[in-house]
Amino acid sequence: MTINRAVRIIAGGFILLSLALAHVNGQADLSRPSWLWFTVFVGANLLQSGFTDFCPMDRILARCGLK
Repeated sequence: MTINRAVRIIAGGFILLSLALAHVNGQADLSRPSWLWFTVFVGANLLQSGFTDFCPMDRILARCGLK
């Protein structure tokens, strides 16, 4: 495992953990549609990209001409 993949896994895990803790403490209501679901999506994408090495943003930026 590379450092880049480990960082993605840890960052995604921390995002999802912080959202779960905020939800349990009543500080974030995940039962209603809100911008918090975007944070859930980003955290889950970071976590899966750490394990699978596939990141949709990498492909989008490559198509835009970034290296």
